[in-house]
Amino acid sequence: MRERMWVRLLVVAVAAGLAATACADSGGGGGGGGGGGGQVTGLKILVGTAPGGGFDLTARTAAKAMEDAKLARNVEVQNLAGAGGTVALQRLVNEKGNGDLIQQMGLGVVGSVYTNKSKATLAQTTPLARLTEEPEIVVVGKDSPYQSLDQLVQAWKGDPRKVTVGGGSSPGGPDHLAPMLLAQTVGIEPKNVSYVPYDGGGELLAAVLGGQVAFGVTGVGETIDQIKAGEIRALGVTSPQRHPTMDTPTLKEQGVDLEFTNWRGWVAPPDLGGGDKEALVERADQALYHAKHGGRNRSVTYRAFTAARAARKAS
Repeated sequence: MRERMWVRLLVVAVAAGLAATACADSGGGGGGGGGGGGQVTGLKILVGTAPGGGFDLTARTAAKAMEDAKLARNVEVQNLAGAGGTVALQRLVNEKGNGDLIQQMGLGVVGSVYTNKSKATLAQTTPLARLTEEPEIVVVGKDSPYQSLDQLVQAWKGDPRKVTVGGGSSPGGPDHLAPMLLAQTVGIEPKNVSYVPYDGGGELLAAVLGGQVAFGVTGVGETIDQIKAGEIRALGVTSPQRHPTMDTPTLKEQGVDLEFTNWRGWVAPPDLGGGDKEALVERADQALYHAKHGGRNRSVTYRAFTAARAARKAS
């Protein structure tokens, strides 16, 4: 299993939310099939990209963790790729009141709704939580002639249409926005950039390794294994500081004044009943706090945390 900090955090949040939903379900309503003994049954996680990308890996890791912890049984991860996740979004919106279905989404789906003129919108869903955030990373194949970000940028500026860039999201998604912002920052007209979209990070990395694109831009978490294995090289990360799992310089360290982060979370169908939304959101809050503070004095400190958060919202 890939060592990804954001995956571990997401697993904690989702597992706690599902446990809360199962408890709330004893009084009726949705919530993962109302499994007995605190277990959720029949939950389906909808992933709007092909297998192998960040959305897919996160969903499958979360499903396995929930089952290993006996918080859930028979969790199904379903890939319904197409139109940058909006095909899956339409399916979710059509499942009104279905407490057994959630979708993994993030900044990429936000952009895809706009660029694909989707009839289904995120405003129609039940938002649950924004759970993770990660920077993007610029990568090249191990046999690439570009040994540094500066070498890549100079070649890119010389012929932006020939030096193609690939991303694991459709236009409007994070893997598209990041290289367009990078181009603009280094003095390249975004309209001259040759961007090749792939359906998820798995397909993108295959294209980078196969030399189908000159370089790729995607989430850090989707590249760690390949970087450690020496299959691809990282030239720069879009975070304010270097990523804790690798020693790749930031763009700013290399003279490019740009920071950019992607985020991921969960949404559910419209019209959830039985207090499912409230239970999921509250338990996600608890899980995120618990993950940050290691569970120390949880009953007391979490109440203080929620009181402070409520005060901030009211101010």
